Amino acid sequence: MAKKIEEYTLQGLMKKIEEILNLNPAAIQGFNASYQFEIDGEEQGTYQLLFQNGKAEVKESSETDVDCRLIMSLANFHLFLLGKLNGTMAFMTGKLKIKGDIGKAIKIENVLKQYSVKDQL
Repeated sequence: MAKKIEEYTLQGLMKKIEEILNLNPAAIQGFNASYQFEIDGEEQGTYQLLFQNGKAEVKESSETDVDCRLIMSLANFHLFLLGKLNGTMAFMTGKLKIKGDIGKAIKIENVLKQYSVKDQL
């Protein structure tokens, strides 16, 4: 039986996202971008999601310069991954802060939807 999203630690959730993205790398071929998720709330952490050469990699750090930083609470991150929180609306209502390339921020939401991350958590 699959875990509920709330049952994952933040670190476990980020590793699961990496696993899901790498199971079918065809959709991320040619996509090179770097993201930093700065999560606060019940559990906090900073994770980078790097796309390069058809591969996704998650790192627990903020060492590398990234194209886009996404700052949100853990609860909103869960909703975002489940497709219950639209990125544009979250940004407009202050639930999501974006620093860097807005176009890349929009792209990550589309990538996650394409992989049906919500259906695999």
